[in-house]
Amino acid sequence: MKKIEVVAAAILSSDLTQLFIAKRASQAHQGGLWEFPGGKKENGETPEQALIRELDEEIGIHAQSVSPLIRLEHDYGDKLIELDVYVVNEFRGEAHGAEGQVTKWILMSEIDAYDFPEANVPIIGALKKKLGLG
Repeated sequence: MKKIEVVAAAILSSDLTQLFIAKRASQAHQGGLWEFPGGKKENGETPEQALIRELDEEIGIHAQSVSPLIRLEHDYGDKLIELDVYVVNEFRGEAHGAEGQVTKWILMSEIDAYDFPEANVPIIGALKKKLGLG
């Protein structure tokens, strides 16, 4: 089975009440679902280096502070995803869909109204716990 190392960021507003999310392209794996921005780790990169590069390429921000949130594996049947997730709430730039993807800031209190891939369920749980939302 193909194993893919991925990094993602829970990008929070400075007051920790809002979360920046992106919609996966309809033709992509898990297309049409919302996700935490990030991407594949390249050879020789640390997860933090990959995250900073991916956030710059994908949403046009430079993360100034990243802290680990959760590490998990998820088996989609056709591929095994190894995912390192970080919280980012200090960054330079204006977060936007730099690759043409739909993005938005949502209230953390409304996260359950959005459809995320199955692998993101434990991430959402860890983020809620970190922020004291249950």
